[in-house]
Amino acid sequence: EDDLDSPIEFLEDNYVYPEKHVIAARITAENPDDGFKPTSGKIQRIKFQSSVQCWGYFSVGANGGIHEFADSQFGHVFAHGKNREDARKMLMLALRNMDVVGDIRNP
Repeated sequence: EDDLDSPIEFLEDNYVYPEKHVIAARITAENPDDGFKPTSGKIQRIKFQSSVQCWGYFSVGANGGIHEFADSQFGHVFAHGKNREDARKMLMLALRNMDVVGDIRNP
């Protein structure tokens, strides 16, 4: 019988425990002074350093623009660790060292 068609035997199958945890943060263009509504503007520079335990991607227009009618998310940062707490600490360190400069910026 094909594995795709066979039922999952939750009480009989061996559970494979995760060896690491991953946590992510969305990087958004939102105005905290206006109830976190999406905002638009130009990004001049994003400073972010990937590492073995942390990586990210960013998507902005050719001239650094974030369009006001687009989704406010323009980046994603991921971190992993041996458990959830280690992953969270790696993410916090990466976000603490990240810098966004322009009309849209981190405070």
